[in-house]
Amino acid sequence: MSTQTSNADDKGMIPRDEARALHDGVHTDPFSVLGQHDRGDAVIVTAFDPGATRMWAVMDGERHALARAGEGLGVFSGPVPRRGAYRLAGEGADGETWEIEDPYRFGKLIGEMDEYLLGEGTHQRIWQVLGAHVLAHEGIEGTHFAVWAPNARRVSVVGRFNLWDGRRHMMRRRGASGVWEIFVPGIGEGEVYKYEIVGADGRLQPLKADPVGFGSQHAPQNASVVRDIRGYGWKDDRWLSDREQRNMRTAPISIYEVHLGSWRRKVDEGNRPLSYREAAVELVDYVAEMGFTHIELMPISEYPFDGSWGYQPVGLFAPTVRFGPPHEFRDLVEAAHLKGLGVLLDWVPGHFPSDPHGLATFDGTHLYEHADPREGFHQDWNTLIYNYGRTEVQNFLVSNALYWLEEYHVDGLRVDAVASMLYRDYSRKEGEWVPNKDGGRENYEAIEMMRKANTIAYGAQPGIMTVAEESTSYPGVSRPVSDGGLGFGYKWNMGWMNDTLSYMSKDPIHRKHHHNQMTFGLHYAFTENFILPISHDEVVHGKGSMLERMPGSAEEKFANLRAYYGFMFGHPGKKLLFMGQEFAQPEEWNHNAQLDWRLLDDPRHAGIQHFVRDLNTLYRGTAALHYRDCEAEGFEWIDGGDAENSVLSWVRRGGPADPEAVVLCNFTPVERTAYRIGLPRAGEWREAINSDAARYGGGNRGNMGAITADGPAYHGQPHSAQVVLPPLSSVIFVSS
Repeated sequence: MSTQTSNADDKGMIPRDEARALHDGVHTDPFSVLGQHDRGDAVIVTAFDPGATRMWAVMDGERHALARAGEGLGVFSGPVPRRGAYRLAGEGADGETWEIEDPYRFGKLIGEMDEYLLGEGTHQRIWQVLGAHVLAHEGIEGTHFAVWAPNARRVSVVGRFNLWDGRRHMMRRRGASGVWEIFVPGIGEGEVYKYEIVGADGRLQPLKADPVGFGSQHAPQNASVVRDIRGYGWKDDRWLSDREQRNMRTAPISIYEVHLGSWRRKVDEGNRPLSYREAAVELVDYVAEMGFTHIELMPISEYPFDGSWGYQPVGLFAPTVRFGPPHEFRDLVEAAHLKGLGVLLDWVPGHFPSDPHGLATFDGTHLYEHADPREGFHQDWNTLIYNYGRTEVQNFLVSNALYWLEEYHVDGLRVDAVASMLYRDYSRKEGEWVPNKDGGRENYEAIEMMRKANTIAYGAQPGIMTVAEESTSYPGVSRPVSDGGLGFGYKWNMGWMNDTLSYMSKDPIHRKHHHNQMTFGLHYAFTENFILPISHDEVVHGKGSMLERMPGSAEEKFANLRAYYGFMFGHPGKKLLFMGQEFAQPEEWNHNAQLDWRLLDDPRHAGIQHFVRDLNTLYRGTAALHYRDCEAEGFEWIDGGDAENSVLSWVRRGGPADPEAVVLCNFTPVERTAYRIGLPRAGEWREAINSDAARYGGGNRGNMGAITADGPAYHGQPHSAQVVLPPLSSVIFVSS
């Protein structure tokens, strides 16, 4: 064993100023000093460990002493026989000894092409390069860390494994790309970490979570957690091969929107929410039984504040640990697929919170966000806005969209707050926003980001869908990018929702004066591929529940709600209901408590649930009600003008050989026992569903299961029949 004890400075192995820079954590290129280097004819190993009083390089079973490079600096340096693998051994002042792999002996991991694409902002799968990856490097198991911080003077990965000491694992800068990397041997799944960043001005930033981290601690703790996301054995190939048929415009799409934290809780276990694996059974079975086609999960990207419901995410690449680790979220997605259900995620690329551990001033500069608050600050939500004009930031978001589709097999993304991204003056007064280069209000850069995300997502993952929550009249939201559109598959019809809920909240005696609120949506119903959303936004912030927004007595409230759901499912457009609406929960949604499942002991609430289940079954099984949801050829008014009676009637059509459906809605509490209706075909029409049926909690008034179109031409139709329209009801007939 070597007994070298001479001072490293005396032999010129490492200058004292470099040793001081390592000790002080201000060295800008630690890999040029630490590790194994040629110094003339010698091979020198230099190591830093502020807790060591003596250190050795261990090579081929032999110890080679490393001399101190200055008293108290923790830097040791000395020769080894040759270049090759070695370990570091140390001894502390208390006599404790240890032996470890030296992270500074390992070569680079990020390839030149990755580096080039990252620097250019065109790397479609940044999560495969950035973040924390458990892997074997040069025969040693460990974790590779990489992060983008182009304006930093120094970046270190810190955690319990290095006593949160940013001097111990200072990272290697990868040229002009702005990316920093290091391989840390010996750590893996479950390790907690953050990044310690010294800005260009020399100031130490707050410790930062990993922007591309795959896991996080439980709130209120906020460090990233190493998660090995490799090796999940998917069994949903059949679903993926058939998925395109389930997401296309001609398919029945009925979405159940869910907040995982409050759908159902384990009350006897501290009122905890279901885990992903529990939801894979309980939630998936329920949604399948109810006849929905898709589950839409409110945001599950990691977020610090429960009260944001996930709409202020910090960890865009991390499924929230509130319900389990990443593989268990995959269990939920796979279980849904095996039950024939699609899974959509709410995706939030419009803004992010200013929490100090997040993206805000990430490397000491406004890296992800605009510096100018007129562009970079959301006044409504006290959040920061992404700088979509920066290619790396745009790349970060586009890659994140693809990440969820590829790594977790989700079937689509519902993009939140699209209007806030489209317009620079969104919710701003004159003088509070910056016009685009042409002096207008459109946000060209955000538009480009959305178009790119849609183009890449649809190109890489055939059969998926993207959905825009967009409340303005911006044209072509769901038209292909090649045709000048934004490239979304679908758009939420917010106008329809606002108009029709406004109408339904009115006393029936006044509804005849607002009849156009129920018909106006048909003027633009086919300008986009619309989803009709009754989402969580309609049962929060003092709006009341769906049931309590209905007028009248308790029984009339239920009847109104059933009539409205019948109107919705008969109306052109795909469907979306928020959890609890399917059984008429009377209270506003509370994210801290489960739905009030006890209500199903009440026949009226159980009746609403039965009705929604049957509506889903009818909608899915009747081509006329879904095949041409997005085409004008699938709809024809019979009588949209009977405002005096507050009655609406129309025809729905599918393919040429499909039976037709006729929808009738009576929005007054008056029973109409001989209401003549024009019909496009003669013969028997089956009463496919009647919201007044006794099983739904109604008065069981109707048409004895069928009507016969044997009357004269009427309403511009060649045939007619007299029908019974129960009070406050929707009835759907299907031709024989």
